[in-house]
Amino acid sequence: MAKPDPALLDPARFPFRCEIETRYRDLDSNLHINNGVMASLLEEGRVRFHRASHFNQIAADLRLTVMVASLSIEFLGQSHFPAPLDMYVACSHIGRSSNRLSQLVLQEGNVVAYAEAALVCMDGNRPREIPAQFRAELNRWMLKP
Repeated sequence: MAKPDPALLDPARFPFRCEIETRYRDLDSNLHINNGVMASLLEEGRVRFHRASHFNQIAADLRLTVMVASLSIEFLGQSHFPAPLDMYVACSHIGRSSNRLSQLVLQEGNVVAYAEAALVCMDGNRPREIPAQFRAELNRWMLKP
C-alpha cells in the first residue's frame, strides 16, 4: 500500500474511537512498540469496533464468522510504552460479502500507523452476503467525507 492520502489521517473522519493501553512487553529491542504487536493491537481495535457496531452479535445470531482476507499497515511514526494508543476505526467500503475497515492509530496526538483490513463474511468455508441488518448498521459507521 502506498503512503495513505493525508485526508485519511484526520481522526474527525472516523466514527469509532477507543483507547488501547500499551504494555512494557510490547516493546522491541529499540524500545518501540513492535510491528507484530501493532498488528495485534489493530486486531483489538477491529474487535472493539465490531462490538460497538453490533456485528459480533448479528454474526453470532446467524452463525457467521468474519475472516481477514487482507491487512496492510503503514507505520508512520514511532510508538512507545507507557502512553496509550488512540485507535480510530471506520468502514470505508461495503461490498456484497466483504467490507473494508480503515484504522488510524495516534499516540499522544501523533499519527503512528494507518491500516486497512478487508473482511469477508463467512458461512463455514464459503463467503456469504453481508446480512441486511449489519449492512444497515454499517451505514452509520462509514468513514466521513
